[in-house]
Amino acid sequence: MNPHEAGFAPDLADRLKAPAAELHGLVIMKDSRLVLEHYGEGEDHSWGISHGVVDFGPDTLHDLRSVTKSVVSLLYGIALADGLVPEPHEPLLAHFPEYPDLSADPRRAALRVEHALTMTLGLEWREDLPYTTPENSEIAMEMASDRHRFVLDRPIVAEPGESWNYNGGSSAILARLVVKGAGEPLPEFARRRLFEPLGITRFEWMAGDDGVHSAAAGLRMTPRDLALLGQAVLEGGAGVIPSSWLEQALRPRVELGEGSAYGYQWWLGTGRPPTLSANGNGGQRLVLYPELGLVVAMTAGRYDDPDSWRAPQAVLDVLLEARTEA
Repeated sequence: MNPHEAGFAPDLADRLKAPAAELHGLVIMKDSRLVLEHYGEGEDHSWGISHGVVDFGPDTLHDLRSVTKSVVSLLYGIALADGLVPEPHEPLLAHFPEYPDLSADPRRAALRVEHALTMTLGLEWREDLPYTTPENSEIAMEMASDRHRFVLDRPIVAEPGESWNYNGGSSAILARLVVKGAGEPLPEFARRRLFEPLGITRFEWMAGDDGVHSAAAGLRMTPRDLALLGQAVLEGGAGVIPSSWLEQALRPRVELGEGSAYGYQWWLGTGRPPTLSANGNGGQRLVLYPELGLVVAMTAGRYDDPDSWRAPQAVLDVLLEARTEA
């Protein structure tokens, strides 16, 4: 599908050259059809380990970082439909009997699965610090002898459900429930129940030194396959992800202000047109425009850069402008 057929100005590719030049990959789909694809060159890393300068292409796997969290949410919904994991309203610690001392704490026992899904656990968690220091809670979790106990044992700083705090540990807890219920590693469950049914055959899922696959930031996929995943969400699950789960997961659960809300591990833009998005460190983005039938997948390498949002946002701005003028 060329840009004009998709409802964009015919010079869309030219307009996107400048902002897309900062990206490693860009895939745009409209009504399930490819509109535009771009790949660049640049240094890439996996969790800080350099791959050197990479000439990216359609088959190049790329770190998705925290986009992984949103994928874990989809896996949770599939596992829930399979009867493998608890409902969101159920007590969280009841499903971690290996930590009886934690569930004996009345305030901690009030935690529910939904508090992990919405990052409203009320537990101390610092991800506002550089990911190069163990003072960052996600890094400290990776270094812990038992990552799941580390998350659930954090000091209580607020009542569950009272306040939102970005927390990769919540994703780890959700993934642990999936792994427990499915009785298989997270990547195998993802391959069998999500990726292969959608035609996604190549991916990697990085694990920590403890062998546990990172639910917060471990997934590597191609931009094409990331867009395919987004298209499935846009289609109400495409017969793979339960539509009933998407109705729950993509509903605003926590208002974050400035036209932004949070669902079940997904970001929701409440402006016009509304958006659904999965975001990752360094400029990784999967952005869906349900009203427009539009899917935008982006990968980039500006890890730990506070300005990494600028190029992806510029791409989205150009897209909407080109559509308005078409």
